Amino acid sequence: MSDTPLMPSLFVSHGSPMLILTDCPARDFLSGLGREIGREIGRPKAVLCVSAHWEDAAAAVSGAARLETIHDFYGFPPPLYAQRYDVPGDPALAEAVAAALVRAGIETRIDPARGIDHGAWVPLKLMFPDADIPVLQLAIGQGRDAAYHRRLGEALRPLREDGVLILGSGAVTHNLRAFRGQAVDAAPLPWVVDFRDWVADAVAQGKWDDLLAYRSRHPNAAINHPTEDHIMPLFAAIGAGSGAPGELLHHSYTHSILAMDAYRFD
Repeated sequence: MSDTPLMPSLFVSHGSPMLILTDCPARDFLSGLGREIGREIGRPKAVLCVSAHWEDAAAAVSGAARLETIHDFYGFPPPLYAQRYDVPGDPALAEAVAAALVRAGIETRIDPARGIDHGAWVPLKLMFPDADIPVLQLAIGQGRDAAYHRRLGEALRPLREDGVLILGSGAVTHNLRAFRGQAVDAAPLPWVVDFRDWVADAVAQGKWDDLLAYRSRHPNAAINHPTEDHIMPLFAAIGAGSGAPGELLHHSYTHSILAMDAYRFD
């Protein structure tokens, strides 16, 4: 084990890509989160981000020496497309991540050209604005369930001992079909609140079996997640934790439909 302090495993809700430009409590929280980690533990050696915006049949790892900004969205104002977060990668660390996944029996590959998508660069630009900490991305599994993503996180857990910050980036609630132009501070819809509160309680009490089976155990699961991509990074973050109950770091809503909760798993 390294003498480097143990980095946490985090899950953050990244919301709309406009979060980077929008004054709201979630943006304020993320803007202070990197400094908070630095004061408590120190500077991460690297960040490994499991983003909802990269899906692959295998557990693909970004292996580029430099990750270029991907603007993987459309229909937003020009200032958003001017945002960049080009960061160093770490090919050697990518090899180590791939090896750890193979040891865990998880199919993997290294992508030598993958950049950094907005699920990663929006929170990371707020957390670490200098863009000087190496970043790797790890794809979520196409068609894979919550248990697979928890196992993915478990394989990553030892990286924390070497100063790697594990960051799952997705959304506690993510039904964009329900967006009707609501203001960023509009009151949340009842079915959003109901599901968010259930998730928060399950995390606080370490009810992992309930969370793993969330789709059958909560009546509003499907309406909050018409597709499952944005909740899967939560299970990777849980797996990379110690198994103890999680800690709620932030709670707010944006646009009435997006719960912006963030959790820490140590």
